[in-house]
Amino acid sequence: MNSRPWGIILAGGDGTRLKTVSQVVSGDNRPKQFCVLLGSTSLLARTRGRLSSSIEPNQMLFAVVRDHERFYRPELADVDESRIVIQPANRGTTAAIIYSLLRLTRLEKDPVVAFFPADHHFVDEAQFARTVNSSFEVVTKHPRMLVLLGARADKPEVGYDWIEPGYAMDNGGRCSLPVFRVNRFWEKPSTSTAEELLGRGCLWNTFVIAGYARTFLEILESSIPQTLKSFQAVAGSRLKEEEATRATTLYERLPGGDFSHEILTHVVDRLAVLRMDNAGWSDLGTPQGLLEALKKTASAADSLENTQAVGSYQNPTAPSVFTAWTEAYRHRLEELCERASSNAAMPGWQRGT
Repeated sequence: MNSRPWGIILAGGDGTRLKTVSQVVSGDNRPKQFCVLLGSTSLLARTRGRLSSSIEPNQMLFAVVRDHERFYRPELADVDESRIVIQPANRGTTAAIIYSLLRLTRLEKDPVVAFFPADHHFVDEAQFARTVNSSFEVVTKHPRMLVLLGARADKPEVGYDWIEPGYAMDNGGRCSLPVFRVNRFWEKPSTSTAEELLGRGCLWNTFVIAGYARTFLEILESSIPQTLKSFQAVAGSRLKEEEATRATTLYERLPGGDFSHEILTHVVDRLAVLRMDNAGWSDLGTPQGLLEALKKTASAADSLENTQAVGSYQNPTAPSVFTAWTEAYRHRLEELCERASSNAAMPGWQRGT
């Protein structure tokens, strides 16, 4: 690899789908990425931590939203201002990715970069890190491709998007994980379709994506040229105040956009998927996702206590932390998630969307 890879953490979501749980846990209206839901630090801090073995701290950017400043400022107090991409509002992942890419290419011409949502959980974070490192190797072998991390599915989940892998590709030599071309995406399938996808070995889309910055921008240019052009006028501002003013004007008229649905589903010929096995991935965007993560973590901890295989398992939530207090806390979170999932009426709760 010619240069050190960069990482961009997408931390600008409003967390509305998990609001019924996060409000109870935090006691305020902070989005889930700034909440302490698993372990002792926020989801954003945990995301930074799990990337530390793959990406150097000064090689990370953070896409945030101005209204969340009171939450992200303490979290990012050690981060240079040039690494914080402040959006005037949440307009979805397409806007966040474009703005961040244009900021990045002002710092380095055409680096390898990967995007990471801030609301994910991995039971085995070492396995996740190995997969991220492998994705960088594949990108350097196939510089015109974007590489997605696809988690091996273990059930017919209808709340996730799925990736249908195609034929196997050259994985870059040093990468030991299987990598495939992408045939198509299946977005939030029905139960019967999800069962079929599971049986065919399709993968859950984690929305972790790696590629050269130039490749991302080429794909955006071919897909939504006018939107990309409007952002270039913002990112090309010479003064910080000028950029903020132009961004506010742009975001006032900018529609929301989902990068996976709006862009990736239309450029499958430029996509590869790296299969990530045994990392215990969960998306914490919903009460169901958080509940699943809690159960996976507890199950893994119980398994470790039974086998004493601590040396072969890298997990910051070690069995020793499952004291009476943390066990009670986990059960309370599970109860909250189960009740939120079934839309049970609870005083003071506001239903998320």
